[in-house]
Amino acid sequence: MRSALLSPRWIGLHVLAVLALVVCVAGTYWQSVRAFEPDRDVVTNPVADLEAAEDLDALLVPGEYAHPDSYANTAVTATGSFDTGAQLLVPREHDGVEGFDVVLPLVTGDGVALAVNRGWTGDPDDVPAAPEGEVTVAGWLVPPTTAPDGIVPVEVPEGQVERIAPSVLVNEWDYRLYEGHLTLPAEDPATASLVPSPPPEPPTGVTINWRSLSYTFQWALFGLSAVAYWAISVRRELRAERSRREGDGEEETVQAAAGS
Repeated sequence: MRSALLSPRWIGLHVLAVLALVVCVAGTYWQSVRAFEPDRDVVTNPVADLEAAEDLDALLVPGEYAHPDSYANTAVTATGSFDTGAQLLVPREHDGVEGFDVVLPLVTGDGVALAVNRGWTGDPDDVPAAPEGEVTVAGWLVPPTTAPDGIVPVEVPEGQVERIAPSVLVNEWDYRLYEGHLTLPAEDPATASLVPSPPPEPPTGVTINWRSLSYTFQWALFGLSAVAYWAISVRRELRAERSRREGDGEEETVQAAAGS
């Protein structure tokens, strides 16, 4: 005798159970991804941020440490004059070509300066002169470049430093420095003939979306409930089918005994 679980009614229930499970798994996955994505208000286009750049002094205090999370990728403006005699080169590879980032201090006050990365060059002997006089620049703050773990910097030629970091630059410049350094957009006059550093990527820190996280658990619960309901229903049907078969068997035995 064919099992009742293969009847049209049960086949329909099996299909519904599979569809419910697929939908719940998809909903759980989608909401879990949204739950741990950066908030939509945080992820912005760094280039557009220049239109709303804030004043540097409203964010950092020269000579004082600030955690990178408090300023990284922030668009700021700063006013001062470039100390053209303090130019430094930082070795960096660009598109597989060895070259240098050109770094200058932008003197913003008495004994105070901000490190500015003007851009990259493959020929250190052909670096254009920086703008003279007072200028106002707008760019993105970048945290200090850290040294790879376990690597001790070797001596570099005069006029070069191994990385852009206040802890390194204070040994070359007689200024109180702001934390991090500024990278400029391509249209800034200070990047003339240089390859500008790309704008920093949007923040990568995770902001938990608690609403989506709660939806994740709800979808998972719905899926488990659907599977549990299907399993319980199948178990009940199998028990009922076993009881019917046992009842039919007993009836046949009684009929056979009566016939004999």
